[in-house]
Amino acid sequence: MATEQSIMAVIRASRPQFRTGFDKAAFAVHAAFVAAGYVLHATGPPAFNDDVLSISSKDEVGMDNWNDVEDNYAFVYSNPEKGSKKVLVKCLVMNDKLLVDVLKEGGSEPLHLELDAEEYVQEDAGTNYGSQFKNLGKLVENVNKEVLNKLDSASASSSSTKSSSTEASLREERDRLRIGPDAQEDPYGPPHPGYIVPPIPGFGISDLFPGPGAGMYPSRGDFGGGSMLVGPNDPRFFGGPTREPFPGGLPGVPPGARFDPYGPPNVPGFEPGRFVRNPRRPGGGLHPDLEHFHNGSDFI
Repeated sequence: MATEQSIMAVIRASRPQFRTGFDKAAFAVHAAFVAAGYVLHATGPPAFNDDVLSISSKDEVGMDNWNDVEDNYAFVYSNPEKGSKKVLVKCLVMNDKLLVDVLKEGGSEPLHLELDAEEYVQEDAGTNYGSQFKNLGKLVENVNKEVLNKLDSASASSSSTKSSSTEASLREERDRLRIGPDAQEDPYGPPHPGYIVPPIPGFGISDLFPGPGAGMYPSRGDFGGGSMLVGPNDPRFFGGPTREPFPGGLPGVPPGARFDPYGPPNVPGFEPGRFVRNPRRPGGGLHPDLEHFHNGSDFI
């Protein structure tokens, strides 16, 4: 923050040449920025370029030609202690006022200050800089309140927002690595164990919800929705229900069968026909499971 004493010290050290009272008021504004820790990068005609804020040069310059443009003044600063963004200050003479507009690099709304030059400068006061100004304390107070303090607040807010955003990103990345990128936690379930759970399908769902009636082939449902009876075509073995039928399946499978018996190919004693029930004998009768033991392939 600038003070009356620090501004006067900058003016005396710079020893500027004034042509009008507006020169004095504009230079006092410049001195306030320098006293607050800002570094000058451009002034005079170069500071009026449209791309002056986008120039990457951080070289410090002197005050040469600072008042060459009549009734207009421009200064470009940066404050190393507040970040690397530049600040453009333009002063325009309008009637008896000095209109000061300040725009920070990346900003959209400039800060504005109006100064009544006659309130702060003395005409024909000789070469003593101290006698060429009046009410300098009030000028400093206005510049601090309307410009410098607001610039400092904007810098602090930007740093805080950037820090918060960085922390949030890091926290989100840690959570993503902890529970996996597509994990969705159940708000009513137990807390997540803190490690990635492999996508192993469950089983037994079809036993909880009855499937189609007798005479119809039961469907497996979605992935992991089969019964606790695991067969060779079970998706849990092959990563999904779209696999081709398991080789060795037998034709004429009884309706509703969950598993087709099969055996190793071309091995004596394991021919698929040995595991097929013979057709029922004509004439009806009891179910073979209810009849007495007989001789024949129906009975083991």
